Amino acid sequence: MATVKQGRGGKEIAVLAYSGGLDTSVAIRWIMEKYSADVITVSVDVGQKEDLREAADRAVENGAIDAIVVDARKEFASSYLSSAIRSNALYEGRYPLSTALARPLIASKVAAVARSYGAKYVAHGCTGKGNDQVRFELAFTALDPSLRVIAPIREWNMNREDEVAFAQERGIKLKKSQPSRFSTDENLWGRSIEGGELEDPWTPPPEEIYEWTSHPSEWPDRDEMLDISFDSGIPVEIDGKRMPLDELVMELNLRAGRHGVGRIDHVEDRFVGIKSRENYECPAASVILPAHRALEGITLSRDILLFKPLLEQKFSELVYNGMWFSDLRNAVAAFVDETQRNVTGKVRVRLYKGAATVCGVYSERSKYTASLSTYGRGDTFDQRAAQGFIYIAGLHLRGTASAELEKIEVKKRSLERKVQKEA
Repeated sequence: MATVKQGRGGKEIAVLAYSGGLDTSVAIRWIMEKYSADVITVSVDVGQKEDLREAADRAVENGAIDAIVVDARKEFASSYLSSAIRSNALYEGRYPLSTALARPLIASKVAAVARSYGAKYVAHGCTGKGNDQVRFELAFTALDPSLRVIAPIREWNMNREDEVAFAQERGIKLKKSQPSRFSTDENLWGRSIEGGELEDPWTPPPEEIYEWTSHPSEWPDRDEMLDISFDSGIPVEIDGKRMPLDELVMELNLRAGRHGVGRIDHVEDRFVGIKSRENYECPAASVILPAHRALEGITLSRDILLFKPLLEQKFSELVYNGMWFSDLRNAVAAFVDETQRNVTGKVRVRLYKGAATVCGVYSERSKYTASLSTYGRGDTFDQRAAQGFIYIAGLHLRGTASAELEKIEVKKRSLERKVQKEA
């Protein structure tokens, strides 16, 4: 990566988070015209099925002075997905945060390039209604508050028709595929789909939006069993085959997707205050998160199992709202990491007809004791001890009940005296 302090002819430099789609393709020329700045694009590979090198070549053809592609798949898995898995992260109990988790990583790569080139500006292609503008800009603020943000779609109040006309007028090269009426984003952890008829929550999602999960008519008639091994809360093996987390996630996306696992249709509350109907495909997340939670069930104490969900919810909200680099997110993650030391073992999952069902769990660090749980002859629990336990557990109830009965008795005696006096 070259180090340049100024663009051509002494111009300022703007570093653009670039996907290669319509919004960011138009943004290159718009920034050049409106800010008189040279543009460097940064495309970050977080597992999306896009030819980022081809997109980078188009960026240069459209006027960028440099187009950088960063392979961040392993970092995304090891530093971001691992934390989400340990936190059982689901926004509003449904959304595995696939897009939200990738944004701070992408922002960090854009900010790093901006520092390397001495850029004055960083830019993104987000609208003024969505969450991603918040996630990018809060990340930029946390990483380097001196960087100025350009948001062409928001500043110009662009719509798709205006963007297409702008591109045609200036000969901007776009992707060869026809623009979809749906807006999509994807990475290792899932696909998000919105727009078009999906904006009506009453309208069933058309089958064409799905790419990773099969239609019910294509689901196998036989179930598929798989064993997932975890080490300190992180999945490390499938059926005894050890693999890096990014590869494991891709494997589960394929295997679970064949069975239709991972479709999510959800009306969620955006950070900016708008309710939005979102559709997601998250096969791997829909397998890993329930499996991880099941393993926690036998390896964590009751106190932690009762308390941890409160922090899981907070973690999910912080990530969704763009606070990945906040002190609170770091502190919550540190607590979660501490709880995961003994979350090691295997979970058996059945994939069948659109569902991933946990049907077995094992750990050498299990807190489950069969001799205490059994109702058979191997029972070592002294049932007579329960009588004293129940008595002590109910002392406060006994005291409350006695006080209430005393109140009733006092009222009864008072009424009797009143009746006698009137007689």
